[in-house]
Amino acid sequence: MLVVVVGLAVWLRGGGADDDPTPTAVGDSTTTAAAVTPSPTPTPTPTPTPTFDRTQLSLIDPASSWVVVNKARPLSPIDWAPADLVPFGNGYQLRAEAAQAMDAMIGVAAAQGIELSVQSAYRSYDYQVSLFSAQVSRFGEDRAEIQVARPGHSEHQTGLAADVGGGGCDIESCFATTAEGQWVAAHAAEFGWLVRYPEGGQDVTGFKYEPWHIRYVGTPLATEMQRTGAATLEEFFGLPAAPGYPG
Repeated sequence: MLVVVVGLAVWLRGGGADDDPTPTAVGDSTTTAAAVTPSPTPTPTPTPTPTFDRTQLSLIDPASSWVVVNKARPLSPIDWAPADLVPFGNGYQLRAEAAQAMDAMIGVAAAQGIELSVQSAYRSYDYQVSLFSAQVSRFGEDRAEIQVARPGHSEHQTGLAADVGGGGCDIESCFATTAEGQWVAAHAAEFGWLVRYPEGGQDVTGFKYEPWHIRYVGTPLATEMQRTGAATLEEFFGLPAAPGYPG
């Protein structure tokens, strides 16, 4: 009986030959660290900035608001006239979209104490013939060609260009020094307009600095040109400079 009792005691203590005599630590550091280490947070993929599509509108079609007209790029047909002209102040005309944008710009400027006025807008091919001839007679052809476009090469013929004035200086370089001229230079792009013949751009555009001459191209293009620092349509679209008429 004694043997049986001793054997039973050994069995009750868990002392078998196949048992692991080393107790398992509940708080084993290796196991715990592996269990609680968080997975790396995935780095979010940045959303690419949309690229401005410079091909979305035609640069050749005279009906396009992006048409580029200069001494090397006449309208085609040369006597083209817009079909959507609307009256705009003092007997002038602009294409409907440009007129709406001009009205909005003048309204916002007025609310800020800036009084802008339109001095010239759409000019027909025949009107441009008369104007150019008068300038040649007065100043000679060389000087006339840096001040007034030949018929068929004028932005005014597109119905998308206007001359604006204010501050006591209309259609003169001093317009740039007035509060009105400075406002136009700073804010015209917000309404889809740009100063088409900037200072220092004559070798590109073919025309002397005209801070009063603005061209409607639409807000997306005008603001993109402002953002990228492109001063002229020719430079923005990678077109050849047009300092003079071919031939």
